[in-house]
Amino acid sequence: MTSQALVAAFTLLAFGLIVTGVAFGSAIGDGIVASKAVEAIARQPEARPNIFVFLFLGVGVLEAFPIIGLGLAFYMLLVVVGVPSGLYASLAGH
Repeated sequence: MTSQALVAAFTLLAFGLIVTGVAFGSAIGDGIVASKAVEAIARQPEARPNIFVFLFLGVGVLEAFPIIGLGLAFYMLLVVVGVPSGLYASLAGH
């Protein structure tokens, strides 16, 4: 096995781990934020508009991390693996 094949294999493994971690972390975080918002509304129904504002802010910030993680994962997949190993050229038949 060549060193380029090892880099490609481990980068693909890292890609899968990053995507898995991003999916689980985002789902758990969204669940926690939503459950705390429901608890807060149950305790103080009159504060519902303010709680919704903070719910959407929390979920919005929380969803930024998966986008960053997926961007990093695709960078690893497309740049680290694709260019040095000639992946695109071999797929295109050139």
